[in-house]
Amino acid sequence: MDSAAKVSPRVMEHRQARGRSGPQVLSTGSPLDAVDEDAGRWARRHTLNLMPATPELDALLHAAVTAVGGTERPGQVTMAHAVERAVEREEHLLVQAGTGTGKSLAYLVPAIAHAVRTGKPAVVATATLALQAQIVDRDLPRIADALAPLLGRRPTFALVKGRSNYLCEHKLVGGFPDDDEDALLSMGSVDRERSRLGDEVVRLREWADLTESGDRDELVPGVSNRAWRQVSVTSHECLGSRCPVVADCFVERSREAAKEVDVIVTNHSFMAIDAFEGRFMLPEHDLLVIDEAHELTDRITSTITDELTSGSVSVAARKAGRGEAAGRLGDTVDLLADALADLPEGKLTALPERLVTTLQLVRDAARDALSELKPEKGAEVDGARQVALAAVDEVHDNAARVLEERDLDVVWVTHDQRRGAVLRVAPMSVAMLVRDKIFSDRTVVLTSATLELGGSFDSVAGTIGLRGAGSPAWEGLDVGSPFDYPQQAIAYVAQHLPPPGRDGASPQVFDEIEALVRAAGGRTLGLFSSRRAAEAAAEEMRRRLADDDIRVLCQGEDQMPTLVRDFASDARSCLFGTMSLWQGVDVPGSACQLVIIDRIPFPRPDDPLSSARTEAISRMGGNGFMAVSATHAALRLAQGAGRLVRRGDDRGVVAFLDSRMITARYAGFLQRSLPPFWPTTDRALVLKALERLDATAPDVVPVAAPGARGIGGAPLEGAAATVPVARSPRTAVTGGHAWTDEQDAELRDGLDAGVTLTELAEHLDLAPDLVTARINQLGLEVPV
Repeated sequence: MDSAAKVSPRVMEHRQARGRSGPQVLSTGSPLDAVDEDAGRWARRHTLNLMPATPELDALLHAAVTAVGGTERPGQVTMAHAVERAVEREEHLLVQAGTGTGKSLAYLVPAIAHAVRTGKPAVVATATLALQAQIVDRDLPRIADALAPLLGRRPTFALVKGRSNYLCEHKLVGGFPDDDEDALLSMGSVDRERSRLGDEVVRLREWADLTESGDRDELVPGVSNRAWRQVSVTSHECLGSRCPVVADCFVERSREAAKEVDVIVTNHSFMAIDAFEGRFMLPEHDLLVIDEAHELTDRITSTITDELTSGSVSVAARKAGRGEAAGRLGDTVDLLADALADLPEGKLTALPERLVTTLQLVRDAARDALSELKPEKGAEVDGARQVALAAVDEVHDNAARVLEERDLDVVWVTHDQRRGAVLRVAPMSVAMLVRDKIFSDRTVVLTSATLELGGSFDSVAGTIGLRGAGSPAWEGLDVGSPFDYPQQAIAYVAQHLPPPGRDGASPQVFDEIEALVRAAGGRTLGLFSSRRAAEAAAEEMRRRLADDDIRVLCQGEDQMPTLVRDFASDARSCLFGTMSLWQGVDVPGSACQLVIIDRIPFPRPDDPLSSARTEAISRMGGNGFMAVSATHAALRLAQGAGRLVRRGDDRGVVAFLDSRMITARYAGFLQRSLPPFWPTTDRALVLKALERLDATAPDVVPVAAPGARGIGGAPLEGAAATVPVARSPRTAVTGGHAWTDEQDAELRDGLDAGVTLTELAEHLDLAPDLVTARINQLGLEVPV
């Protein structure tokens, strides 16, 4: 192929048709021991002949790989040069890079080189916090040190997240009303020590005096979302430049630090909000790398999904105060609850007249309440007013959006046991939005271990606007994997089990899980299609394995990072969970030698978005099931199976407890989306292989806890990384006024001298209620 020729999507489609055919189910042989003459050929067959390597990039890549203790791999080199070429040509690139390729370095090194050369930063967006932490805490510091001698300076980087991921200094010193008044009141009672929320908030406040970054991910172990809300605010609640302690704001300092760096690391949602809403939270850039790109459409869809409940309207009305419009908004609470309660769960093909009338009342009352809350020009806006504005504005916008009945929007109702009826609205497709907002005015590199589904990039490309009339130019590239999958892992299908039903797992399925876990000696990651299925399996296995010294951990019992670290450090343990475990979890070594997948993870038949997409494709003459449900399942299966082999010496079994993996008409499509493991349906063979692996397993490889970070997200070096230096005391705030040390001293002196409250207020030129609030904060007695 001409080294300068562009690989079109259609050429790639034909090329992929000649690719791997997927595993064929066998019942005999010697897995993990036999020599497969074809091992590794698939990766070589799919590697494109690109431009000759440039010495500069090769030298940089070699230095970076050496610094992280890795080994250069052909796929990594190919990908690095493909990224460099895409930037030079200002064209988009989709790269499938299997686990172990070293894709992070393959895009970080050319991204850094481009940033240093042009003076413009490169932005890297990930889907999971785990990968984000790996890049910031592990990869970039070592890469920066290694490239400094070659580039003439040390490359710089920063981590940027949404506002609610950081401590809010203003809220910490009383600038906002408490989110959960009843819970916080219990902190002051005699039951304080028994209040989990109280303990967590106390711990958060202690940590707040130590942390340099204010980043929630730095806190280990973490705290509940309920506790975190007591010390953080959303972007809509933030006072921005009007905040009296903006100079100490973790978010603003982090974003300021990001303006001058070479690489900015963020997440899909933050990147999408920046692009779609034009907030310019990220500096100007001409290179965007999207890692874990298979998740992009789901993350964007989630980001722009809105919801409305009678509870959210009630909260907004209460925060809005006692104005006339706030009262009318409160009057709509029961009307909305009744209108939604009468609707069945599922998609609304048309808005019922009663619901339309109610939403109009909600929208109009919220609009008028916003007018009441809007401060006069030049007046200060305190935290309470800003929180009220944010709550009412959200209610107004969400009600208005549902009433618009946009062409691509899907509206549906769910009934939640705790929250009651929930009205949701989301776009059926984000393809054109992504095309217009993400792929314009910059080069975009998308990479993942699972971008090809059924042997083609077309499915993923279509969801992000890279197919059809007017789509931008792009290249698809598969650099394979360095792993010898047929020798390292078995794909086992439990063909003898009954097809999965709607009533939960059968006794035969529990018998199968027990036998597999016992043979593996623990070492099991259980991936289930629902939280209920994971919890039922965990409960059953705990009962059955009680005498075997095998622990069973289950999602929801602690924060996910804590559970993963616990699982990785104990060979005789299992971790069961649902979708958040199917991807982004990296447990290399002998702690995970068995991955169990309970059933093909199709979307629920009544899922509103999936059903709407299926119907739309079917109306256009396409195969809606294959385009939506089968594609969704293939992606999840590829990600789930990919949890097993994380490095070159990993060995194990992926067990599918769903016989449709080999019997259904779509089985071939699903199989072609998986790594080419050695396939079998022989149960006895698999159990023996697991027993052998358990008996010869090396020690586990623990997952490291995140370290302390400085402003901008860079890890603190040396002793500071483990023993943070105490920060200076933060400024107190009452009613939007930031108190200085000098004012506090004058206040104390005045109280000691017997000065009245009125005199104190006049002397300090402050309203008496602000002075009273500060006296109470200090635990002093208010003068008569």
